[in-house]
Amino acid sequence: MSPQQGLGAHLLLVDDDDDLLRLLSMRLSANGYRVTAVGSAEAALARLSIELPRLVISDIRLPDRDGMALFQEIRRSHPALPVILLTAHGTIPDAVEATTLGAYAYLTKPFDAKLLLERIAQALSLAAPAARTTDGDEQWRAAIISRSQCMDELLAEARLVAASDASILIRGESGTGKELLAQAIHRASRRAKAPFIAVNCGAIPEALLESELFGHVKGAYTGALSSREGLLQAADGGTLFLDEIGDMPLLLQVKLLRVLQERVVRQLGSDVGRPVDVRILSATHRDLDAAMHEGQFREDLYYRLNVITLTLPPLAQRREDIAPMATQFLQSLASKYDKTVRGFAPDALEALTTSAWPGNVRQLYNVVEHVCALATAPLVPLSLVQRALRVPSLEVLSYTEARRRFERNYLVQLLKLTDGNVADAARLAERNRTEFYRLLQKHELDASLFRGDVAIERQDEPLKNQ
Repeated sequence: MSPQQGLGAHLLLVDDDDDLLRLLSMRLSANGYRVTAVGSAEAALARLSIELPRLVISDIRLPDRDGMALFQEIRRSHPALPVILLTAHGTIPDAVEATTLGAYAYLTKPFDAKLLLERIAQALSLAAPAARTTDGDEQWRAAIISRSQCMDELLAEARLVAASDASILIRGESGTGKELLAQAIHRASRRAKAPFIAVNCGAIPEALLESELFGHVKGAYTGALSSREGLLQAADGGTLFLDEIGDMPLLLQVKLLRVLQERVVRQLGSDVGRPVDVRILSATHRDLDAAMHEGQFREDLYYRLNVITLTLPPLAQRREDIAPMATQFLQSLASKYDKTVRGFAPDALEALTTSAWPGNVRQLYNVVEHVCALATAPLVPLSLVQRALRVPSLEVLSYTEARRRFERNYLVQLLKLTDGNVADAARLAERNRTEFYRLLQKHELDASLFRGDVAIERQDEPLKNQ
């Protein structure tokens, strides 16, 4: 999202200085933003309960509950909502601490108006739009983290067609979340209290898939020692989700078509049918039209399954959703790994939102799990995200120079991550301490200089001249 696209966004200002509130409101309104200004943390929380803004700008010092407490409450209730903190000189340590806990940025009073506008535009470009308020219950789609317009439109259509019993074909690239959408449709339907059963047609061998779907009677084949219900019978009254329907063998396509036409299931080895009331949702990443033309998919079954088509966009087309998804994934994974990780550094979040994501949401989850497992600080740094993404350098260098730069930058990032603790850095690098010290000497790096922000900046200066 460009800065122009962020104009018109709703901003919440929190400061007990009436003159500053008035001045900031006028300046931001003049730049195209919709502004709500309040003078206390309690008033801010009240406004947040009424309408969620796109961004909060808050002073650290407030009369009732201080700005840090307000920030922590926002992080608990609205983890994807960006916060910019305003601080006087004496509260800079608090602001620095807040940025390590996930605040987008802090500005020291008096601040440059141009800088504030730049920070606002940057924060809005990385953050998701506020959730749109609706009159209906949104629990049906709670598992789908989305604020983008294209997903809003798709979910609105999904909610509409969920009310019918029509078969739905969900298209989309691998990893876009087709099963999550199918589950959401089931929860929004009249069948919500009945079973939702999912089966991946491409993951089960053909010989077993027929028995899994239709069931079998005792003695139907070697090893069938007792009768067994199939998934179609188990889903009676509910929804059966056939994932990767394009991989279903032709013989089973015939049997499935008969079930859809007759609403009767015959177990393998039986001549007796059993009526079933089941809604079929199916999904594929394959081009079924091409498969039909090649004789790999039955045309009559295609039209039975494709009464309604919903197409999930790839993650690269819904970049507004990346920040809230990554944040929520990180929170759940931090709990899983018992980590104190609370968020992403702004440049790390920017790297996530601008990545290509060929593997879509599944790849995003894997990357976040990777960084969460390796994180050693409350805020995930850019270096860790780049490592998980395996971002290559675009600069063409000789092998020797590329290796030297990589080694030095790698050591610098490790020392930053560990605050100059050589033992911890060596452990992360999977090297013994003696070998690690030799590497530091080779690149003329002094670990003690990485135990303070000023020293880190001084240590990095030689890199700028290389």
